[in-house]
Amino acid sequence: MLIGIDPVISPELLDTLFRMGHGDEIVLADAFFPGDSCNSRVIRADGIRIPALLDGILALMNLDSYVPHPLVMMAAATGDDLDPEVERSFRAAVDRYWPETPPIERIERFAFYERTKKAYAVVMTGETVKYGNIILKKGVIPMGKKV
Repeated sequence: MLIGIDPVISPELLDTLFRMGHGDEIVLADAFFPGDSCNSRVIRADGIRIPALLDGILALMNLDSYVPHPLVMMAAATGDDLDPEVERSFRAAVDRYWPETPPIERIERFAFYERTKKAYAVVMTGETVKYGNIILKKGVIPMGKKV
């Protein structure tokens, strides 16, 4: 165990976050997401909910401040409704660490899958809420921020 690193962050996830460069993306996917079909680098975080992972990850890395939308979620399919509490819970974790982050962008399901194919990694979680997937774009450490 390391001091200051949330136990939801596995050694494999910590290594992945370290190896990612600025502009790389990581997908936090719900338990039903086709992670292995979309990306060759899949990390298992079974049983862990995405808000808890966001808390652990965003304590260690910042989001890209040079793009309009460093956070992306899947838009609802025609006829489906989004549960606003899902985005609210994700955003609460983001705002604890990076409150100046722009609003979360929503993209169509198949566009989300295509973006996942280009992501650095996919983390398969225990999240079970509908449309419970989010892409994070890693940023550059802000000037003056202690590393």
